[in-house]
Amino acid sequence: MLTDNIKFTREELARYDRHIIIPDFGLEAQKKLKTAKVLVIGSGGLGSPVLLYLAAAGVGTIGIVDFDVVDDSNLQRQVLFGVDEIGKLKAEAARNRLEALNPYIDIVVHNTRLTSENALSIIRQYDVVADGTDNFPTRYLVNDACVLLDKPNVYASIFQFEGQVSVFNYVNQKGERGPNYRDLYPTPPPPGLVPSCAEGGVLGVLPGIIGSLQALEVIKVVTGVGELLNGRFYIFDALNFESRTFKIKRNPANPLNGTNPTIKELIDYEQFCGLKPNEKTAVKEITVSELYDWQIKGEPIQLIDVREPHEYDIVNIGAELIPLGTVSANADRIAKDRKVVIHCKVGGRSAKAVQELQDKFGFTNLYNLKGGILAYIDEVQPELTKY
Repeated sequence: MLTDNIKFTREELARYDRHIIIPDFGLEAQKKLKTAKVLVIGSGGLGSPVLLYLAAAGVGTIGIVDFDVVDDSNLQRQVLFGVDEIGKLKAEAARNRLEALNPYIDIVVHNTRLTSENALSIIRQYDVVADGTDNFPTRYLVNDACVLLDKPNVYASIFQFEGQVSVFNYVNQKGERGPNYRDLYPTPPPPGLVPSCAEGGVLGVLPGIIGSLQALEVIKVVTGVGELLNGRFYIFDALNFESRTFKIKRNPANPLNGTNPTIKELIDYEQFCGLKPNEKTAVKEITVSELYDWQIKGEPIQLIDVREPHEYDIVNIGAELIPLGTVSANADRIAKDRKVVIHCKVGGRSAKAVQELQDKFGFTNLYNLKGGILAYIDEVQPELTKY
């Protein structure tokens, strides 16, 4: 990275003074930050601290990929946003916040979902990627795109009280390439086995801790300062305040860059992660508007809520409560002579419940409510409290 022609204004030198006076960092590292182009995928729980600290540190160009809007349930952990941003596009709100924090950097907004069709063209524009996504299809997509484009991928994930951080696909000074996500996780877990943060929850402070560590590794990748989590996988347990670091190695069987690579272009990651079931075992879904139409027409429907009792107590839409872990034991409570609509918070647990009941008991009249109770509140009963 050439920095000979990089100049700082007097104001920039004053702003970054605490970096520049560090003997092992100095002006040269700050120049590297200014010339760097970093793409942050997701501006939510992890993306918020990553974006804030990279902007504050003086990364010259920061790209943001996010297609979502700010929801009041985000504010427990997504510290980029305030109540005034509720309903606004996250990427746009993030840009406004970062520009207010540091006017000496460029913020590029990609207000879109990252897909196999656009990932290469977006990621190609940047030097380093920070993956702050919360689902397996996008994690594999980001990983594969970074490997195909030869970009380092600074990875992090969070769930309840645990966080993970690593640096994937990094080439060290000896020219040795480190492992990537597929070396650690060759195949995704079965659909529904690992709940999302929206379903399983996350301690609000945890993304701040893990996102800050992710930002730290991005800065180290850019500047070359310190020892990276390249070939190492860090796990933090906030509940017990314990941390572990495991060594990870490249797998010769890796289909991307192993001994005999078979993946040479981006694939269908929804299908790869088992989220496109075949027609025989497919979970039928209905939208909130379809359910509401059934309700106002007076169709005989059984509505079942598979969330936990404490969630039901916060807000419910009058469904029968049968928590996910008890659906098989309560199969006799579920009607077979009429339509049965099963819902959870956002649709993941209820889809798993439908699949379990179909596989074990042969139900053919079950429907998963797409978007769950949150979508129902948005479209039908906005007066209800969300959580």
